[in-house]
Amino acid sequence: MGTHESRVAQGSEERTGGTARRALLGAAVLGAGGAVLGLSGTAKAAEAADAARAAGAARHGGGLKSLPVPTVIGHRGASGYRPEHTFGSYQLALDLGADIVEAGDLVPTRDGHLVCRHEPEIGGTTDVAAHPEFADRKTTKVIDGVSTTGWFTEDFTLAELKRLRAVERIPANRPHNTLYNGRWEIPTFEEVLRWQDEQTRRRGRQVWIYPETKHPTYFRKLGLGLEERVAKLLRKYGKDKRNSPVVLQSFEPTSIERLNKLVDNPLVVLLSGAGSRPYDFVEAGDPRTVADLITPKGLREIAGYAQGIGPTLDLVIPKDANGRLTKPTTLVADAHKVGLILHPYTMRNENPFLPAEFRKGTDADAYGDAFGAFQAYFATGIDGVFTDNPDTGVLARDAFVNG
Repeated sequence: MGTHESRVAQGSEERTGGTARRALLGAAVLGAGGAVLGLSGTAKAAEAADAARAAGAARHGGGLKSLPVPTVIGHRGASGYRPEHTFGSYQLALDLGADIVEAGDLVPTRDGHLVCRHEPEIGGTTDVAAHPEFADRKTTKVIDGVSTTGWFTEDFTLAELKRLRAVERIPANRPHNTLYNGRWEIPTFEEVLRWQDEQTRRRGRQVWIYPETKHPTYFRKLGLGLEERVAKLLRKYGKDKRNSPVVLQSFEPTSIERLNKLVDNPLVVLLSGAGSRPYDFVEAGDPRTVADLITPKGLREIAGYAQGIGPTLDLVIPKDANGRLTKPTTLVADAHKVGLILHPYTMRNENPFLPAEFRKGTDADAYGDAFGAFQAYFATGIDGVFTDNPDTGVLARDAFVNG
């Protein structure tokens, strides 16, 4: 998640269609408790979240109804604490109580495998620059109209990518995460599906994942269509049903429309800034912007092929010129009116990523009042939120639901 938002700001360590589907996404409000990061508090939060999920499952018989609301979604795992899209990050997200793990952002290799990287350009998320044998792979490409220089997954075979190791993407904001540079390789989507099954057995509860198709128009033009590859793997592992624990998302509505014809999984359209245009619209000459998609008419159209939307937090509560929150929009009510859930992105604990009134102290990268920000967003009625800090999200939900 978050190609667009990343342009704005930048445990356990083991490696291991339609109305019926929309109805599935309604959920009972359930709580979870604990104390902030620290072993005992983390364990309490995770255990309380597990208890809430178990109660929901018993009450509703599985599906997304079994998850607490607001749902806490581990953004690229627990990326506030570990390099993103690694099994270390995914594993920690579960340990910290995340209800769903965003595993992962899916991009293809040259030989057609799907791997989990924030972007196809991997210079910022792996140690590829330290591999002299790949120096000649560095190049400049135009992806979704943006010129980017680096190394790209589609120029590597899977075997070659497996020689690389993940590194922290925003070390200036998260120098503590650089401690874990080099510890994990790039996971494939198939490895994630197997990991999901293993963790479900080990933890005694269903583990959910929330993968995203990245730049699907770009890759389709290269002959590396994403949706068919995703669907094939989901069918292989029996996870292509309406109750399957896999929610699929994309910033390109036509990618979600294509997936809607291939699988029965819950589907979510991601929405960037109001003035932006999905790149598939740009390619097709469709003049509509995100502002058009979040009108009642646009939301009704989305509800015809998807079950939810993943808007930026600014579409839920805009900020003023000073970065402070203003009045919430009608997006939550408008989306709920047509049966869509909302999982906005992305909550982070550090000052630069918080609304101005929730920043604390003079250190730009210190933690601010993330709990206060969570409360403000939860109060709008959103159904869940992506967060780099799942433990903070679980505790904030507990305070919101039980406070």
